[in-house]
Amino acid sequence: MFQLLDENLEDLSLVEGALALNSAIDSETQREQLTAKLQEMCIAAEQVLAGEINDEKRLERLIQLFYVEWGYQGDIYTYFNSENAFISHVLESKKGIPVTLGAIFLYLCEYAKLPVSAINFPTQLVLKVEWEGKEDLYLNPFDGQYINAHLMTAWLIGYGGPLAKILPIHLEKIDNPTLIGRLLAVIKTACIREKKFSFALTCSDLALTMVPDDPFEIRDRGLIYQQLHCNDAAKNDLTYFIEQCPNDPSAMLMKQQVQLLLEQHPTVLH
Repeated sequence: MFQLLDENLEDLSLVEGALALNSAIDSETQREQLTAKLQEMCIAAEQVLAGEINDEKRLERLIQLFYVEWGYQGDIYTYFNSENAFISHVLESKKGIPVTLGAIFLYLCEYAKLPVSAINFPTQLVLKVEWEGKEDLYLNPFDGQYINAHLMTAWLIGYGGPLAKILPIHLEKIDNPTLIGRLLAVIKTACIREKKFSFALTCSDLALTMVPDDPFEIRDRGLIYQQLHCNDAAKNDLTYFIEQCPNDPSAMLMKQQVQLLLEQHPTVLH
């Protein structure tokens, strides 16, 4: 199994890390073909941008090319579909969510040497554009539109409550391993919701290569095991969580799940 450790991901671009994740979860992923397609997109973009007079015009042209002419767009109708979190599907359908669309767009920007990067914004992937001597701009990779502080604050309030506000840490650049961890969590949640429990279990195992012994990840794995009727493994994971986090609000519910598992397969004492 592909190990999602920081030292593996630090040397990869976001889209390359997302492809590695794609391959680790779904063994049918055609990784080499997808990498070749990304390279073809870079070469095609380079040819289109060659006639622009400066980098600002080149970025403007790239946004037009990616979102309008090539037709990549956010999936507003089935946003939470797990396929939108797989780069393989996004490259085929041209629909995705901010992190997958942003990963592809960032790859094109890196190839074109444009000053665009991902930032540590809590609600979704946001891209920062840094022009020398000018105020930073922020781009929504979901639709290719620039966004202002008012809209970003509204997103934060919807996410964290009425007192939420933009902090300097939210605008700092974020590393690819952290972003891949976030993408992995999105895929796992979507797979659980869609009852794709074997994929969800793979996601949990991969996450535990990044955060070994994390009680919340182990709790989630236990609940997935329960859905797969692996009752002993589920009981072990849920018990571990209860022991590590006895005061967590979900601990009581986990105790009920463990009791249910014991009732289904009672322990025989000799």
